[in-house]
Amino acid sequence: MIKRPAFYIDMDACTGCKTCMIACIDKNDLPDNVLFRRVTEYAGGDWVRKSDGTYEQDVFAYYLSISCNHCENPICVRSCPTQAMHKDENGIVSVDHNKCVGCRYCEWGCPYSAPQYLSEKGKMGKCDLCRDYLAEGKEPACVSACPLRALEFGEYEDLVAKYGKLQVVAPLPDSSITLPNLLLTPNRNAQPAGSRAGKIRNPEEV
Repeated sequence: MIKRPAFYIDMDACTGCKTCMIACIDKNDLPDNVLFRRVTEYAGGDWVRKSDGTYEQDVFAYYLSISCNHCENPICVRSCPTQAMHKDENGIVSVDHNKCVGCRYCEWGCPYSAPQYLSEKGKMGKCDLCRDYLAEGKEPACVSACPLRALEFGEYEDLVAKYGKLQVVAPLPDSSITLPNLLLTPNRNAQPAGSRAGKIRNPEEV
């Protein structure tokens, strides 16, 4: 098994089709309003009137497919009062439902909103990297479903060697908070971390 699992996102290749999100819902049989993977639509810009009376635009839009990043310093694990949220020997952060009391502290602490409350069970749930698929030598469902191969999964160091370290773009949080195992190639229109040039256009989904 893998020791430090990571996701890579090619933002230029991602068209925001959300096939990854649907594959995750299907694989985990998730109820309405629970998403272990979400695709954020981030957009901004406007038309600007120039001194000669003509107009030009600086409109931009791009997508970020995000799930749990199985961070090196996971706040969800530190926030959990019962040790239900834990990181195992394979680097996978997951929930022990025998210990989870559904207090939601992990959800509130995670800057990526990865842990989700399963109201029917009164427990938390989250991406476990499709642990059963990994045991069979398969990729996580979200990765194998991506029609444009914009998502990749692998050992963190291998992905760093291939793509370089994480470049944080808006609206991702500061990576120093949790040290996410996430790498990406920014979209050509990506705004720098902390930028207020754009807004999340689908807040109901993320």
